[in-house]
Amino acid sequence: MKTLDLILQRWRIRKARRFIPRGGQVLDIGSADGALFKALESHIGGGLGIDPTLREPVLVGKTRIVPGFFPKDMPEGAAFDAITMLAVLEHIPESEYGALRQGCLRFLKPGGRLIITVPSPLVDHILKALKALRLIDGMSLEEHHGYQVEQTAGIFPPPSFRLLCRKHFQLGLNNLFVFERGK
Repeated sequence: MKTLDLILQRWRIRKARRFIPRGGQVLDIGSADGALFKALESHIGGGLGIDPTLREPVLVGKTRIVPGFFPKDMPEGAAFDAITMLAVLEHIPESEYGALRQGCLRFLKPGGRLIITVPSPLVDHILKALKALRLIDGMSLEEHHGYQVEQTAGIFPPPSFRLLCRKHFQLGLNNLFVFERGK
């Protein structure tokens, strides 16, 4: 990753951190190299990452990251205090939203937090320009599927989920959503 990619990634992690309970178990969907777990190692009690780009499981500190797609490739029996999807939802095809929602319900403890960051639609154009200038790597930019930010609350509706927070950040180019799983 290039420097700008890392800066944007760290910014997303900082936004998510305040909603992750200290000592909590975290599932990071789309965890790539485990940057979230590296940044939060002293804050969380542990967790699991899942990422389709991995070929084999890896260990990042006390956290295991497994290859595969959520939720179909998840290990059985896990329950988490928080699930994160940082710059991930825009890569998931609309046909998978139902399975995604059901997976979050299955693996998130009642009262647990679902923390999502998703870019505004304008970001795709900016990222393409930055990628052309070789200022970013633009990880999997071709997978954005024309995601519209307004869809997010509808993917995780009440009463199963309650929207706790929606904020813009990165000069309005990114969005943070925090949901709480119903009890």
